[in-house]
Formats: sequence, structure tokens, C-alpha cells
Amino acid sequence: MRIVADTNTFIAVALNEPEKDMIIRLTEGHDLVAPEVLPFEIGNALTAMMKRNALKADEVILAWAIVQHIPVDLRRIDIGAALNIATQYNIYAYDAYFLECALNLRSPLLTLDRQMKGIAQKIGIQVME
Repeated sequence: MRIVADTNTFIAVALNEPEKDMIIRLTEGHDLVAPEVLPFEIGNALTAMMKRNALKADEVILAWAIVQHIPVDLRRIDIGAALNIATQYNIYAYDAYFLECALNLRSPLLTLDRQMKGIAQKIGIQVME
């Protein structure tokens, strides 16, 4: 089964956060998919954490190296369709990219974001929990 995985799941695994074991359990034996913006969003999230003093520079580099070992199929998405979701639900386009990817592939979504889970369920996307 293909699972669309949100950026926060990759970050949680790379930083050994409490959700890591649950994420691994839910995705084991499945293929991970994400919009092609994923690497850029991960890089931005890691440097944002550094700017907030939640990570040191060497931890950013280490987390990026860990993420590189997680196999994921990066997919092009329909940005127009994603923007329709973003404007309808008043969310960031980056979040809508993951929702559009899951809709387009008819795949479940794995995210740690409660708001995204709620919107996913409203638009008919199965949420992995």
C-alpha cells in the first residue's frame, strides 16, 4: 500500500521524537509517497527549528542525513487543485500539497497535524493512526 507521509513524520523519525515508533509501525512494509516539495520543506523545518534554538547546526545536518535514508517516492502534484483545497480550508499551500497528493493517489495520509487530519477526513482521505 502507498502512504502519503507528511513532512512532520519524517522530522519526528529523524529527531527520534516520541511518535517515531508509531510512525515506523504504521509504515513498515508500505511504500511512502510525498509531493516533490518534501525535501525543501524538511530543510526549511529543520532550519526554522535551529532559528528557534530547538536544534543546533550539527543536529540539522545529522537530521537531514537520517532523512536521506528513508525511501520515499516524490510525486508531482496539481498545484491548482492544491490551492483550491488551501483556499477552501484556509490552510497553507504546503499542507494542501500533501492532501492533494493523497487525494490524487487515493492513498491514506500519515500526519501528526490535527488540523490536517480533520481536513483529510472531511474530503474523504483515510488517515493513518
